[in-house]
Amino acid sequence: MRVEPLTCAIGAELIGVNLSHAVRDDELFAEIKSALFTHKVLFLRDQSLSRADHVGFARRFGELEDHPVLGSVPDHPGLVRIYKTPEHPPDRYENAWHSDATWREIPQFGAVLHCLECPTVGGDTMWTNMALAYQNLPQHIKTQIADLRARHSIEASFGAVMPLEKRLALKAQFPDAEHPVVRTHPETGEQILYVNGFTTHFTNFHTPARVRYGQDGNPGAADLLRYLISQAYIPEYQVRWRWTPRCVAIWDNSATQHYAVMDYPPTHRKMERAGIIGTRPF
Repeated sequence: MRVEPLTCAIGAELIGVNLSHAVRDDELFAEIKSALFTHKVLFLRDQSLSRADHVGFARRFGELEDHPVLGSVPDHPGLVRIYKTPEHPPDRYENAWHSDATWREIPQFGAVLHCLECPTVGGDTMWTNMALAYQNLPQHIKTQIADLRARHSIEASFGAVMPLEKRLALKAQFPDAEHPVVRTHPETGEQILYVNGFTTHFTNFHTPARVRYGQDGNPGAADLLRYLISQAYIPEYQVRWRWTPRCVAIWDNSATQHYAVMDYPPTHRKMERAGIIGTRPF
């Protein structure tokens, strides 16, 4: 296996690897896992990956989860279909910078995404290194956010387009989760800035140490959250990947965010993603 870094901050391409072999080869899987924690997102081209091998490889990291809004492949629970086609205009909406499923009490550790069909040009995906984003914050900001916690919501994201009753039912099923603004990576021990497009507000900002008057509270908290979320936008922390059919991306959701670039209508983009259950952020 050859590992070729793609930027100074994040991302590497694996050369000479067949992921279907890693389903059964412990030594190869260990090499891939080590490279993932080093580079945070890995890319492989020209993979002959069946759905069974896709699920089998992802399960080596942990158990998989379905998505309550996106459809899964019926015979392969945990393999979520992310299909964008011209025949379904409402599905054309794409996203903000985010880490998958932080609206869960136990968010995803990582994901394995397989490209089935993509436009010749456009439809790239970008990833950003949120450990580096935290590392480079000014010290006074690190001090201010050290004990902060924040809410993450599926209702305010996927639920926003739903009729009222359906949206409230979704929130009842998945109440807003609360996570630390700075989490510790469960494997590497890195400190990670952990707010994204699913984050709605801080839950413990309004204390005498931070707020003198109400005016400090509302705009102060909102402005700080907006600033923290914007750290994902910094190009020096990012890698951008141009898809071709049979590409695979493997990424660490604990330490990264990603953004699927929506510049390709009216062409198709069909992906299948195995999301790996993680651990409660601390």
